[in-house]
Amino acid sequence: MGKFLSAFSRFASSWTGTIIIVLFLIFFVAQSFVIPSGSMKRTQLIGDFLFAKKFSYGIPIPHLPWLEIPILPDFNNNGHLIEGPRPQREDIVIFRNPQTPKVHFVKRCVAVGGDELMYDDKKLYIHFHEDMNDEAFYKSNYPKAKVVKLNGKLWAVNPYMSKYPGIQYKPEYDGNSFALLAAYYNSNKNIDMTPVYVHELDKNLFYKKVELDHYYMIGDNRDNSNDSRFWGSVPYSLIVGKPWLIYMSLEFRSYDWVMNGNGGSKDHDKLTRVCPNMDIGSKECETLWNRQRYTVRWGRIGRRIESIQHEQPIE
Repeated sequence: MGKFLSAFSRFASSWTGTIIIVLFLIFFVAQSFVIPSGSMKRTQLIGDFLFAKKFSYGIPIPHLPWLEIPILPDFNNNGHLIEGPRPQREDIVIFRNPQTPKVHFVKRCVAVGGDELMYDDKKLYIHFHEDMNDEAFYKSNYPKAKVVKLNGKLWAVNPYMSKYPGIQYKPEYDGNSFALLAAYYNSNKNIDMTPVYVHELDKNLFYKKVELDHYYMIGDNRDNSNDSRFWGSVPYSLIVGKPWLIYMSLEFRSYDWVMNGNGGSKDHDKLTRVCPNMDIGSKECETLWNRQRYTVRWGRIGRRIESIQHEQPIE
């Protein structure tokens, strides 16, 4: 045993050994990601650097870092070397975007294969496939105000918002995601949901039934999220892992970024908190922002995602 440890120590201390060990960890254990947009605000913030567990949903086909080129064939035709458990409702998941598979996204899984969804302005309705119209299930798991019967089925209304304080509808533009979906649909642009008339509400909502072994991913900041509502369910083959631990959180955005959206989502909400009782478009506000730029969010460092998502967001 001593000889083995000594040989491994020499191997690990060499450049070749270090590179192989690092790649092994990235391929199969954990990988670093940074949150680049505000779609998960305020559960996860722009500038959160986190480790993701690569083994939460099986072992995905390893890809070369940055190049995102697979180094092994997809032997199982499911994007994974070793098949594992599937994402569950409420999980925050890292996955490859179906439209641009080389790009990683992070969103919350709101529905799984067989579930049905309807989307209205500020309301997400979910009909869970396992329980069909089991009234006792819905009423034992959700307050009476969150259970409705529409078009002959029981639906839970915004079922996760009270459990996860970071889920919100806070648009940073003149509109909302429902109006944007409608505009896309009316202009013949591709979206993933279709209109359905709801008799009890006397209006159309957007509807989707999730395909088997697919997962519907929506950002917690729902009016500022490019997600499954626009480009579709995520198949298991594109599931990468689960966010685990925030190892650094840094406010690196420029004033122009947060004011106008250059380089990412604008964030007038954060500007208002940095510049209270002040015009956020003023030079004074810009000066205040620049003074606090590059500050470290110490309260987020070392925190596990699974615990921090249940708390009031820390900034």
